[in-house]
Amino acid sequence: MEQDKKRDNNHSPFHEDNYTHNIRKNNERKLDRRGFMKTLVGAAGVFALSTLPWGALAGRELAGLKKKSYQPMKIADISSLNVGDAVEFAYPGEHDSALLIRLGEDEYRAYQNACTHLKCPVFWSKEQDEMVCPCHHGIFDAHTGVPTAGPPQRPLPEVLLKQEQGAIYATGVKRYET
Repeated sequence: MEQDKKRDNNHSPFHEDNYTHNIRKNNERKLDRRGFMKTLVGAAGVFALSTLPWGALAGRELAGLKKKSYQPMKIADISSLNVGDAVEFAYPGEHDSALLIRLGEDEYRAYQNACTHLKCPVFWSKEQDEMVCPCHHGIFDAHTGVPTAGPPQRPLPEVLLKQEQGAIYATGVKRYET
């Protein structure tokens, strides 16, 4: 009699009131692994598509940096600066700190004075003839803005200058290709 019973894989071998065999009871398990992965991929796709407009705006802004024009601004009179002196000023905006250094009789350099490592302020050291970031001991060459020591990897953004009528003017900011 036992041999006459066929094994039926669609039913549990004992009474269904047993709590361990209720997985498919009343559609309790609607989300399986495949369904979960489809939902995950769909959510990732929606997230990726929702970021496209912001990425396009950022790309357009970055592409326009080369074409950006700035208003010329007087920094200092040449007669008020001795060789080796430095002057702090704000350029191109009122919150963009910059530093003008007179390196020689007719040599001037200006840089935005936020370290390219973690944006700490950079100071002019007349004795060492270099620009120093005290936060992580970054050192920049005052003639080129290139880092010579410490963790900074990129040069300081250079403020473009012109001499006119006995004064030094800031005319723009040089952007570096990365």
